Amino acid sequence: MMRDYLRRLPVFAGDLPSFDPAAAPPQPHTLFVEWLMAAVDAGVREPHAMTLSTAGPHARVLILKNVGESGWQFAAHAASPKGQELARDSAVALTFYWSLQGRQIRVRGHAHPEPAATSAADFLARPEGSRAEASLGCQSRPLTDRATLDRAVTEAGRRIAADPAFVVPEWTLYTVAAEEVEFWQADKQRKHTRLRYTRGPGGWTRTLLWP
Repeated sequence: MMRDYLRRLPVFAGDLPSFDPAAAPPQPHTLFVEWLMAAVDAGVREPHAMTLSTAGPHARVLILKNVGESGWQFAAHAASPKGQELARDSAVALTFYWSLQGRQIRVRGHAHPEPAATSAADFLARPEGSRAEASLGCQSRPLTDRATLDRAVTEAGRRIAADPAFVVPEWTLYTVAAEEVEFWQADKQRKHTRLRYTRGPGGWTRTLLWP
């Protein structure tokens, strides 16, 4: 019954945007920004949310902090499970999916930590509550009850308020230097458009892929 129920759910409902791969820019981050801005204009909620996959294998959803020619950036506590996984193996994949537009972007490469000063600036740019929680360094550890969390965050908030310049030394901004980026545009007839960028010694090359 569940199989039948799932088959009846609509897929790619509504109008889908067009995508002409022949007009795509030479660098993937430029096209990414174009698609991201289009997602914002279309009303996609949290279009900067992405799935980070590490070599664990583990996957979790994070927020994109920045993107440019050097790569895609996210931040994490170095002592967290994902921070430890990245220290053992820097290979990662990022996945963005915007269902309203039937668009998916896949980024594959290696995540490299930024200098301490750059990571500190990222930490200080976070809201005070986020800094308080991040300063605990307890992510993924067993929690006795919610009251324990509330007390710890409240105490950490007081410390942050008393010292606004406080930075968690383990807080790390990572840049994913992409080796491969794929843009996927859905089609109602399943003739999806897939454009893959691959980085080589001479720069980026573009290749159309079968759906």
